[in-house]
Amino acid sequence: MAINVILNLAVTLALLAFMITQQRKNASFTVRVFSGLGLGVLLGAGLQAIYGAASPELKTTTDYLDIIGTGYVKLLQMIIMPLIMVSIIGAILKLRNASSLGKISALTIGTLIATTIVAAGIGILMAKVYGLSAVGITANAAEAARGAYLQGKLGDAQAINLPGMLISFIPANPFLDLTGGRKTSTIAVVIFSIFIGISAIGIHDKKPELFASFDHFIKVAHAIVMRMVTLVLRLTPYGVYALMAVLVASSSYADILKLISFVLASYSALILMFCVHLALVSAAGLHPLRYVQKIFPLLAFAFTSRSSAGAIPMSVQTQTRRLGTSEGIANFAASFGATIGQNGCAGIYPAMLAVMIAPTVGVDPFTAAFIAPLLAIIAIGSVGVAGVGGGATFAALIVLSSMNLPVALAGLLISIEPLIDMGRTALNVSGSVTAGALTSRVLGETDMAVFNSNAELGEETDAGQDSKAA
Repeated sequence: MAINVILNLAVTLALLAFMITQQRKNASFTVRVFSGLGLGVLLGAGLQAIYGAASPELKTTTDYLDIIGTGYVKLLQMIIMPLIMVSIIGAILKLRNASSLGKISALTIGTLIATTIVAAGIGILMAKVYGLSAVGITANAAEAARGAYLQGKLGDAQAINLPGMLISFIPANPFLDLTGGRKTSTIAVVIFSIFIGISAIGIHDKKPELFASFDHFIKVAHAIVMRMVTLVLRLTPYGVYALMAVLVASSSYADILKLISFVLASYSALILMFCVHLALVSAAGLHPLRYVQKIFPLLAFAFTSRSSAGAIPMSVQTQTRRLGTSEGIANFAASFGATIGQNGCAGIYPAMLAVMIAPTVGVDPFTAAFIAPLLAIIAIGSVGVAGVGGGATFAALIVLSSMNLPVALAGLLISIEPLIDMGRTALNVSGSVTAGALTSRVLGETDMAVFNSNAELGEETDAGQDSKAA
């Protein structure tokens, strides 16, 4: 191993040691996530400034950093399906009311899709304000290759339709879906868990002893899974640190500057839509500044990991332990939000791309005849978008092909895709949390004492689990 790589790893470990010291000194969870974010940016920028983005030393160093960053994301992915399953079943056993389940589902999904339509409208507005257009933009070799790849995926996107997508939610093989083997596995596991919960309620009166045994089993399983979530979430600052360092170190600043208008337009739209989320929770009676403070660690993780699905465990914990959202609603919002109605990936991004590409085929994108079908297609296409990297690309393919626009031009943005995807993912997760908070408030399920408390995520989680164990 080259001496430069050893020195890089020594610096990396020294910064990790500093963060471990912060934890031992009982620094708050939010402060440690902030530290991880900032130190990751400094390390990544420093490595690229010294070696350059294409250097072998940098590549080797980021490979080792990936052990921490990608390893952390995989640990979160490991607990997603068990968490969804035991939490949804447990919530239904507590509800024992099918009408309440229907209200939760309708409000959550309705909010997700409605906010995605609003997000698309904001994306169209920002494309107009920044004058985005693909006319005259030339593609380099990488962008042309990306365009060809997207063209090859066009058939898969055109084969998607709403009836087919809804059918894909049905878990024909729940054991396959428990492995996450399909793009819609998350929703399929939710549906399978609902069937288990409803079936268990059905034997409550007929076989009370069996029901009591099953209820106890679910409570034990829930306690163990939540303890696993606690253990993994303790690693969040270190995961954020490594993920951010790798991203910054491998970014091409020249490519970012070349497409700076799209970057600025995207983040302007993302910020405006986040303000819409804050307005909604404020209208529901939650203080917006306190709300932001409580969800910041979750958004920081989503921003650096670029995985809406990977954020599900932390989202559930944030909603229940920090916002006071009931556990059943939190699980529905986090699970559905990772696949349905993603405000960033399925709303803003495809809308901006459509407006940007339309002029290349002589279409005026700022007419009612273009915007109305665009919003309708985005609303329908937002159902079933995968909550992992690449979901936005698939959503864009569906929208562009449905609007008869050239999909290959979407490859022009490959160089800034990671930078844009960070903000999109954070907004996706913010949208799912907003849906959960609104649903919980409307149904009167929010514990305001929890929302108004000042305890940190890690401290609350530990305390909650310890008290339950006792």
